[in-house]
Amino acid sequence: MTDSISVIIRTADQTRKAQVDVEGNKSAGDLIQASVDNWKLPTDTEYTLVNVTQGKTVGPASLVSTFANSNDILEVQPVLVAGDE
Repeated sequence: MTDSISVIIRTADQTRKAQVDVEGNKSAGDLIQASVDNWKLPTDTEYTLVNVTQGKTVGPASLVSTFANSNDILEVQPVLVAGDE
C-alpha cells in the first residue's frame, strides 16, 4: 500500500478549496486533472501546480511524495500566456 498525505488543494483565486488525502505515487498532473474535473475548471486552459507552503512550482510528472508534505497547500494556477486578456 502506498503512503498517503493530507494536503489542501485550492484554486489560484481561492474560491475553491478542499482538504484531500493523496497517495504519494500520484503525479502533479493527476492532481491538476482531478481539480479541473471536480471543480469544472475551463478545459481550454493549461494549469500548473504550486506548493504554496514551500514556494515551489511543481512539474506535472513529479510524484506527490517528492514535492509535498502533510498539511502543505497546493494551488492550481492557470498558465498565463503573454498577450492573453
